[in-house]
Amino acid sequence: MRYYILIMIFIFCQISFGQDNNQKNRANEIGLETIGIVDAQFMLTYERSFGKHWTGLIGYGRKAEKGLLNTSGIDRERLKTDGVGYDGHKLLIEGRYYIKEFIGMRSTGFYVGIYSKFSNYNSNLNGIYTSSDSEDFNFLLDTEVNVTSIGLMVGYKLPLSNRFAIDFLIAGPGTVNYKISFQNKSEELPDEFYEDLNEALENYGIFDIIDADFDFNPNKRESIFNSLSFRYAISFKFNF
Repeated sequence: MRYYILIMIFIFCQISFGQDNNQKNRANEIGLETIGIVDAQFMLTYERSFGKHWTGLIGYGRKAEKGLLNTSGIDRERLKTDGVGYDGHKLLIEGRYYIKEFIGMRSTGFYVGIYSKFSNYNSNLNGIYTSSDSEDFNFLLDTEVNVTSIGLMVGYKLPLSNRFAIDFLIAGPGTVNYKISFQNKSEELPDEFYEDLNEALENYGIFDIIDADFDFNPNKRESIFNSLSFRYAISFKFNF
């Protein structure tokens, strides 16, 4: 994660000090992504224009554990958990090319670009497992999820006034790497638990959609896999 922070600082410095002093000081824009608010997620962004078509954007977001949307737990014959809550943060870097030349250094209209996003989440998976010989095991798994994605994007920034705009990221296809690990905070679990856990996770919600491949076992408490991703966003922007 420290590499992402260093890259963000480097881009911010290049953008901030690479301006012509004779240009109007309307090259800055702050924004708030709104789609994730109902799930207790938010992201603040800062975008800076340079040249006649290019901008750089950095963002930081948080995810609170409790939102308006509740995520149900795993409910299988031998493996059941409480509702799944998670919290964490995410970092975002974008490079954009606006089709229309800047006027007064304000970026509007259609754009294309590239992005990189890093997310880190933590969760406690609490439940009960029934073994093949009908013995019950209570478990508590301290889980960490790291998600790194890169991709392309196309969008449109619609000006509402001299200062305000709505930014529609229409499409953001890319690739994503998942790294999921956990520590068992409860009693020792039988080997068959891990096989059932892998199967349950692969058929659970979003992991079922992305065709995840989990390979947890008694000696390996970490799974890493790649998948395709698709990003979209709506943000309110203020230019200054």
